[in-house]
This record gives sequence, C-alpha cells and structure tokens, in this order.
Amino acid sequence: MQTEQLIEKVQTILDDMKARDLVMIDVKGKSSVTDYMIIVSGTSRRHVLSMANEVLQKVKELGIKPMGSEGQEGGDWVLVDLGDIVVHVMMPDARSFYDLERLWRHSTEEAVTTA
Repeated sequence: MQTEQLIEKVQTILDDMKARDLVMIDVKGKSSVTDYMIIVSGTSRRHVLSMANEVLQKVKELGIKPMGSEGQEGGDWVLVDLGDIVVHVMMPDARSFYDLERLWRHSTEEAVTTA
C-alpha cells in the first residue's frame, strides 16, 4: 500500500471515530523519523485510547505491521508509529502544551493541511 493510500485510510478511521481537529504535516526530508505526522484530539482519555487502538487494529487488518505505539498507560497522548506516518492522538491540554503543529511549522516551510 502506498503512503498516500495509508494516509487516507488512517484519516478515514479517525474521522469515523469522531477525531477532532485533524492536522497532517508533511515532514519529508525534515525528519529522520517519519515522512508525515497526523495529529488529532480526543474528547476524553478513553476516546484517545479508543482511536489509537482502532488505528492499530484497522491497519493490521490491511496487512500493515505497525512499528509500535506508546502512551496507552496514560491516555493523554498516544503515539502510533506506522513507519512513514506517525499518528499523535492527544487530549486537548497535551496538544496545546506540546504544540507539535507550531514546532513543525517552524522547522518546515511545507503547508500544514487540515482534513
């Protein structure tokens, strides 16, 4: 599966789970870790955990093996590493505090796209 197709699938999964404020950032050539970051907010810790788990489950069903995930014990910020795509599912307070959009906007001139 091409990266662009996987991005669309992940966005659909998150939309179906009622993710809030979805932002995708192209960090190709700017990060040695990934090419794209998808950042979304949840309405509760349970919602954050459910969205992250749904992404993990659905991509596995597509035959994609996630590289890993972190943050399930707290639920404030769960990171799902899909290789070329890293998904950040965050509580609004954590998202505001870490402000990944601003951080990556300053390190790249690429447009931040909102879906």
